Amino acid sequence: MDIAEVAKRSGMAASALRYYEKKGLIASTGRQGLRRTFGKEVLDQLALISLGQAAGLSLDDIGAMFTPGGPRIDRALLAARADEIDALVRRLKAMSKGLRHAAACPEENHMDCPTFRKLLDAAASGAIQRRWKQALS
Repeated sequence: MDIAEVAKRSGMAASALRYYEKKGLIASTGRQGLRRTFGKEVLDQLALISLGQAAGLSLDDIGAMFTPGGPRIDRALLAARADEIDALVRRLKAMSKGLRHAAACPEENHMDCPTFRKLLDAAASGAIQRRWKQALS
């Protein structure tokens, strides 16, 4: 397949394909005139790249999974990434709960609400920022 066909079938821009080739994630099999050509296996490789990026893996992490014998998925890396996502989800749920409470708070003035005051105290102490940094690192 030439690069235009791969771009069409994968939904990726030709510039992305050239970049992935430069990074060593995929390899062209030759040229047809001025256009790069690729084997059919490149579509699976691109799907793995896309899936890895959607999971928040770096291109270096994804590239390390490609071996001459085919992809070797790093299960420990995937488990660690899943743990990071779970921690982020917990923090997002807590933030959502706080926002929903503030939106539906029965107190006329939020400053009179004990729950809202706890959120303010956590923000003032830096606890919220520390938790976000931990979730994102």
